[in-house]
Amino acid sequence: MIKKTFFIILIALIVSCAKNDVFERENQIIINPIAKCENGFAGEYPCNDYDLLAHFSLEEIGGPDSVITDSWGWTHPISNQEFALICTNKGVTFINITDPANAIILGTLKTKTENSLSRSIRTFNTFAYVISDAPDHGIQSLNLGVLLNIQNPPVEFTSGRDYNFVNTANNISINENSGFAYITGSNKFNGSPQFININNSLKAIEAGGYSEGEYINETKVITYKGPDTDYTDKEILIGSNNSEVVILDVTDKENPVKITSFTYPNIGKAHQGWFTEDFKYFIFGDTLDEVNNGVNTNTIVYDFTDLDNPVHHFNYEGNTAAIDNKGYVKDNLYYQANFTNGIRIIDISNIDSKSFTEIGFFDTYPENNNTEAKGTVNVYPYLESGNIIVSDTNNGFFLIRKSKT
Repeated sequence: MIKKTFFIILIALIVSCAKNDVFERENQIIINPIAKCENGFAGEYPCNDYDLLAHFSLEEIGGPDSVITDSWGWTHPISNQEFALICTNKGVTFINITDPANAIILGTLKTKTENSLSRSIRTFNTFAYVISDAPDHGIQSLNLGVLLNIQNPPVEFTSGRDYNFVNTANNISINENSGFAYITGSNKFNGSPQFININNSLKAIEAGGYSEGEYINETKVITYKGPDTDYTDKEILIGSNNSEVVILDVTDKENPVKITSFTYPNIGKAHQGWFTEDFKYFIFGDTLDEVNNGVNTNTIVYDFTDLDNPVHHFNYEGNTAAIDNKGYVKDNLYYQANFTNGIRIIDISNIDSKSFTEIGFFDTYPENNNTEAKGTVNVYPYLESGNIIVSDTNNGFFLIRKSKT
């Protein structure tokens, strides 16, 4: 009797697993590129080992006279649906990219006041926060749950709550570990970081700022887990400005402490940077060194083993004179938005040996590789699907993916 019961249970489990397997396979999204990277091109776009999955033109995203200014990505924590968040001079457009072949523009959150060529968006939990240098814009917030059930897209979204902690601002970054947003380039704290507590999604709270430094272009803020044990679990901010890179301990929001700052030869405009995943190195770009010094794309790497004493490690030179705008690290890859030269995928696994190797690219701006602020403005490589969001100031939204072998 026991044997018979055992076999009945075993058969039931096998049948159940088989049904689940069929269910998963039937519901798995099959990705068919609209243009495979073949013989160096995906359609009209130069490429190496990356296919084009979806594309919307600038006019489709923002209408006539639109310009893309920034972008980000977001994944719904329960449904795992994926979305692209594309900033333009007119607002933010939201695109469901869960099924790339059927990507759809859901709608737009319009600018609170005027159109502006500076607009940025970041997310925390299920909310998005939008800043702009448009007068009286402040901070817009949107509950991204509204993206799930759009019946007749595209629609016009309305922000759930606006905050007037700032009048205008240049950039926003969020440390998801601490639940704090960092606003830079605002009318407060001389353009240096302003701290906003966003742990309560229904009511953001001002939490101070740092006013002793200069105007900062962008920040990277992390809860530190790196080799310098003096700062383990501290909240560390790296700020890039026009004359130096500054390192702050912002753990105590009422008493932020400057750890150190450094400069480098021929500094023009330190713009944005990212830590390697072991927090040992910081990789950043300067958006004026190609313009001012006539050099090829110049990526700067510093050794942050000792946060009190950062040391220049080496510079990585690209193959054109295009301007590097932003870059992000995922595993041992550095994804660089490289304006007229597109998105470059760089292997940084030999960073200790001062060696980077470009292993792929997708050029969203095939017109030229000139030293000018046109083309790929940002990239978001953190979707679990492996798909990559790329935004181009002139040519719109692109979704790309590494080619299958």
